[in-house]
Amino acid sequence: MAQHELPSADRERIGPVRTCVGCRQQVLAADLLRVVARATEPTGFVLVPDPGRRMPGRGAWLHPDPECLGQAERRRAFGRALRVSGTIDPSALVQLVGVRNEGNSA
Repeated sequence: MAQHELPSADRERIGPVRTCVGCRQQVLAADLLRVVARATEPTGFVLVPDPGRRMPGRGAWLHPDPECLGQAERRRAFGRALRVSGTIDPSALVQLVGVRNEGNSA
């Protein structure tokens, strides 16, 4: 079996790597926000931020950035990543990403 040397950028990564559902960039999980879906009505779901990464269920990963959130919504990536169908309410996630963005720009 042949061994391949990892590029220097990959050798520097320590920890799990996840893909942002918005920009599709692979980065350390520590740099991303985990999001889970919770059922609210028979065919509806609400996106719930999981900063502690402990909530049960399938998770999607997102940069805490309004641009990545917008890209994920336009591409309907949350439904695919979380394997849910129906209406998805991102209001809690929009509020958190907006708050984080304002805190970073000040």
